[in-house]
Amino acid sequence: MLDLAQLVDRVAPILVFLVAITLVAELCDQAGLFDEAAHWAARLARGRVAVLWLLVVALAVVSTVVLSLDTTAVLLTPVAVTVARQVGAPALPFAMTTLWLANTASLLLPVSNLTNLLSLHPFAALGVSTWGYLRLMAAPALAAILATVAVLWLLHRTQLRSRYETPPRAEPHDHLLMVITAWTCGALAVAFVSGLQPALASVPAALFLLAVTYWRAPELLRRIKMPWLTVMGICILFLVVDAALRAGLEEWLRTLVGEGTTATALLRVSGLGALAANGINNLPAYLALEPTVADAPARLAALLVGVNTGPIVTMWGSVATLLWAQRCRSAGLTVDAGRVARTGLLCAVVVVGATTLTLAATA
Repeated sequence: MLDLAQLVDRVAPILVFLVAITLVAELCDQAGLFDEAAHWAARLARGRVAVLWLLVVALAVVSTVVLSLDTTAVLLTPVAVTVARQVGAPALPFAMTTLWLANTASLLLPVSNLTNLLSLHPFAALGVSTWGYLRLMAAPALAAILATVAVLWLLHRTQLRSRYETPPRAEPHDHLLMVITAWTCGALAVAFVSGLQPALASVPAALFLLAVTYWRAPELLRRIKMPWLTVMGICILFLVVDAALRAGLEEWLRTLVGEGTTATALLRVSGLGALAANGINNLPAYLALEPTVADAPARLAALLVGVNTGPIVTMWGSVATLLWAQRCRSAGLTVDAGRVARTGLLCAVVVVGATTLTLAATA
């Protein structure tokens, strides 16, 4: 169980990273990097909606892995919806792709999900370095992505079998600024994979892009939207869960989670993590369950599988899902919460199951 000082010590760098990487993502968006990527995807697909969809899949995976799931939900969703409409394709399959992959593709790097950043502390206590984390999660992360894409294709394959005329390029952007943001994202990816503390990499990158944007196009800075309410909400959630653990929640959860690292035991951990995440949000769910699985790397990894890939059933399962729904509304896309829940449940069962079994086979 954590005391308040330990909680602050763990959470503060994560919140700094969240603010910094959101600023990086916003500046990339304002510079036109995401619009340009979507346009090139439309050109590369050569008029085939299915190929365009696969390229959006690739963009969503890269965005989630390198820039975090919230970046994909906030910035790639409206781009995917817009591109689908420009080519006359149904927007919903593209929107569901960004929603699901924002969550299910967030296992590979520590920076891909805030829960991963939280897990670095208990992993380190178990002797697992950042490179050890990457080796442990590589196969499960690939399984989660492939399982998600398979379910998406099975659900939407008939809607994706059409052709289109390539749309024109988006409104002109400052080319130099766009190139600088692209190279900065690439440098961040290298820094994250090398094991550099995420906040130490993202803060200088954010400040650098802020200065470059002020130099090239200062008017863009007025359009930036920062998630201050989200940061405040996360702080409150952490404090509430810490108080609940002190009041006896931890012992009760231990009886539910069980013990062991067999496939069945890991499925129990990931399944409970997914249920808790859909019930109360993945961040407090992880923090509440972490003490019960911090005795083995495989059990801790199974919890990440549950709280990362599972919260796609309820609209409050993750912050990314809430942000995705807001972006869909802003884009004029009607989202049926019932349909999201039904298809999300199917995807969650398949992905959490396949990913956990892969973890059990490779850990």
